[in-house]
Amino acid sequence: MSEKSISIVGSYKTKNTVEKTAAFLFVICAFVAVLAVLSITIYMIVGGTPAIFEVGLKNILLGTVWKPTASEPQYGILYVILTSIVGTILAVLIGVPIGVMTAVFLAETAPTRLSALVKPAVELLAGIPSVIFGLLGILILNPLIYQLEMAVFKDNPNHQFTGGSNLISAVLVLAIMILPTVINISESALRAVPSHYKQASLALGASHIQTIFKVIVPAAKSGIITAIVLGVGRAIGEAMAISLVAGNGANLPLPFHSVRFLTTAVVNEMSYAADTHKRVLFTIGLVLFVFIMLINLVLNKVMKGGIEDVNS
Repeated sequence: MSEKSISIVGSYKTKNTVEKTAAFLFVICAFVAVLAVLSITIYMIVGGTPAIFEVGLKNILLGTVWKPTASEPQYGILYVILTSIVGTILAVLIGVPIGVMTAVFLAETAPTRLSALVKPAVELLAGIPSVIFGLLGILILNPLIYQLEMAVFKDNPNHQFTGGSNLISAVLVLAIMILPTVINISESALRAVPSHYKQASLALGASHIQTIFKVIVPAAKSGIITAIVLGVGRAIGEAMAISLVAGNGANLPLPFHSVRFLTTAVVNEMSYAADTHKRVLFTIGLVLFVFIMLINLVLNKVMKGGIEDVNS
């Protein structure tokens, strides 16, 4: 049986070729990603700015009346902007604590059998389409909120009943929808904390709960903040589900008011909009794009601060 000969020179040439090819492919992929972001940015600016010069930035951003098809059209989206801000903040305030605590439970305290039951349920929740959340909201959540609304305003003849399609329903649906993102990423961050952190804390006499909240969670801070960033992006960019449960009225974002988010304003009216109306909808898309960029910049700044705190 003959022995297989190995050429060091040939192997080096092959390895060098593979390395250069892989590096070239990585550069191409990175360039495509950057090109996609630049293309979207340029398209949104080109599509969203004409209405600003035509209607006026102040009239669009600070106006409170949205009547694009009236004889004297008005394109104020202040209440729509406030609804997106308030709705996203409330959904994050509800969803993030539940999501992070669930991640701590799965990573640190859950029995193996119970974890094997909860983990697939969370993954299944992530795979449910947005329209299903909206339909469940209409069938289950809206009737319950309507009962609450009737109980609160039973003696108020001036209240305009929403049938449960209001800000509360939209916030609850958004809070549920961001849970899979927050749970999965936070759990991964918690599991990535080096085991000797936990062992050292327990060896010094700290309890398991003290170790979780004084050592493990702070060490996983950057990953948890990343989960919050993506959760905020999911909440502020969601359109289909909240278009079904929010009522679609351009009103002040109060709990029992029918409301409209930036995303639903575009989705619901783009099909029949024309001329200035259509250009203003592109401006709404530009406002939403700027919001998401600002949120990413601010939270990434916070995340970097967290990483520096952990490393210091």
